[in-house]
Amino acid sequence: MSDSIAVDPFDRRVALRADGLLEQFNGAGVLGAADVHVARRLGALGEEPDEAVLLAAALAVRAPRLGHVHVDLATINATAAVDGEELIDLAGLPWPDPGEWKQRVMASSLLATGDEQLEPRPPLCLEGSRLYLARYWAEEVQIADDLCALGTAPPDDVDEVQLAARVARVFPDQTDGRQAEAATTAVRQRLAIVAGGPGTGKTTTVARILALLLEQAQAVGDQQPLIALAAPTGKAAARLQEAVREEATGLAVAADVREVLASLEGLTLHRLLGWRPDSSSRFRHHRGDRLPHDVIVVDETSMVSLTQMARLLEAVRPTARLVLVGDPEQLRSVEAGAVLGDIVGPASGESAAPAGAPLLDNIVVLDRVYRHGGGIAEVASAIRTGDPDAVVKALQADTDDVTWVEAAAAHPTADELILVRERAVSAAIAVHEAAHAGRSKEALQRLGALRVLCAHRRGPDGVARWNDTIEGWLRKTDPTIETARRWYVGQPLLVTQNDYELRLYNGDAGVVVQEDGDHITAVFDRGQETVRFSPTRLGAVETVFAMTIHKSQGSQFETAVVLLPPPESRILTRELLYTAATRARKELIVVGTEDAVRAAAERPVARASGLGDRLWP
Repeated sequence: MSDSIAVDPFDRRVALRADGLLEQFNGAGVLGAADVHVARRLGALGEEPDEAVLLAAALAVRAPRLGHVHVDLATINATAAVDGEELIDLAGLPWPDPGEWKQRVMASSLLATGDEQLEPRPPLCLEGSRLYLARYWAEEVQIADDLCALGTAPPDDVDEVQLAARVARVFPDQTDGRQAEAATTAVRQRLAIVAGGPGTGKTTTVARILALLLEQAQAVGDQQPLIALAAPTGKAAARLQEAVREEATGLAVAADVREVLASLEGLTLHRLLGWRPDSSSRFRHHRGDRLPHDVIVVDETSMVSLTQMARLLEAVRPTARLVLVGDPEQLRSVEAGAVLGDIVGPASGESAAPAGAPLLDNIVVLDRVYRHGGGIAEVASAIRTGDPDAVVKALQADTDDVTWVEAAAAHPTADELILVRERAVSAAIAVHEAAHAGRSKEALQRLGALRVLCAHRRGPDGVARWNDTIEGWLRKTDPTIETARRWYVGQPLLVTQNDYELRLYNGDAGVVVQEDGDHITAVFDRGQETVRFSPTRLGAVETVFAMTIHKSQGSQFETAVVLLPPPESRILTRELLYTAATRARKELIVVGTEDAVRAAAERPVARASGLGDRLWP
């Protein structure tokens, strides 16, 4: 390695046998070892000796690992981040001149020329100064084309008078509201995007959309449409299923329509598309073998990656309806892309969206919050604006539902955590008492009373440490609670992997309860029923007094305790703070320094993607 960069030769991030620019950027932490090795292999296969081209290729490989779809050669020298927590002067690295760099890449054999007949296809695509891996460029173009094809398809010929009457019946209190507008759009159009924050009635709207579509088919004499409910995760799919079934019971529709809604099953996108054991990115259903469904609803679309959306869209029949539902302000997919945010684009802002966008008439943003209000709503609104002063002011306001424990340093002291300790122990004891008495349903209900939310999984601010801390508080308060055992009465459980045999999904929460004397069992809520399993049958589960904010996405708790990491944490962003704050139904407790709050408000997730430009020219 270069003498100018001090590195540990045994660090797994170090790429052995790297030299030149790749060595320097790897040593600085801009490139990982895998990025360097892939770039060097591409250079060997393409007989490309230019180290500036190999650096560009390594950065393009690195981009999806960080959630980006491409790397912008014109701006990467100012926007690059490093792996690790070291402070590195990136400006001091030998960045190629952007204009010359682009020309050298354009002359490379690694760059696709647009000739679709080349096999194997060159691995890189350049669009302006944006350099893509060819796969991600193709997926981005395909998504834009497929969405526009669905969105601009001629609307169905519906009887507007009858449709208005049906909408008025299923939306009796808000015929002119955004929910009714979203439902009307979904009945008329092949593509509908229903966006909105937590508590704005997205799943309520979904149930009524489906009821209207079933009634529309009956009115024109068509056969009953085949409906699919889907989401990126098993937990989100189960929640969508339960929400639609619950909403169906109170709808002013015929009994047969309610029966259909009550029979719908939520599926993960992987199950819907047909998971294949021989491939992690290809499915049984694709453009040559389309999905049979007439209506497909996808919830929590903000969690859908670019690749997953591409696979979904290519499997949807041109005559089918697709309803995408989600909150574009929440955390993005852990993989590359920010698809829902790109699709909704300017339509989610306060200013008027530009005319001429192909999907403008397909997007409805729900803006009325039904679930929470007061201080929580003010905090969420301030976070969305990205104004740190407004966020601080909202947290400091004297409201009954928001408390800010303003820590003096990055790691709160015991005195600063007194409120958190009191609330967490009180909630845990309430769960234990119900579980010890065998009141399973009550124990599950009390489990949702409070949850501690962390940004990190490991480290001093992570979930593992906080689960141990809360268990320690619990033991000191009530020594009869044997938290040291593998399974103990009142233990809150979180499923961390899908178990299709037991129908338990990643994100499901349960409780260990005592029934029939000393017999213990793990109980989980499944809609209208409580299911029981021997704890020994459970696979991937962990104790869940605390959980990551990412894992909490889509869940709601009576009280959410949000523990902010230090302001320099790279994971601390506006979307993370917004997602955490909006997990609270009735009370929000934020623990952190003012610097951490301001850093989060000022730092939106910046994902390099060209999809928004393709859909909002």
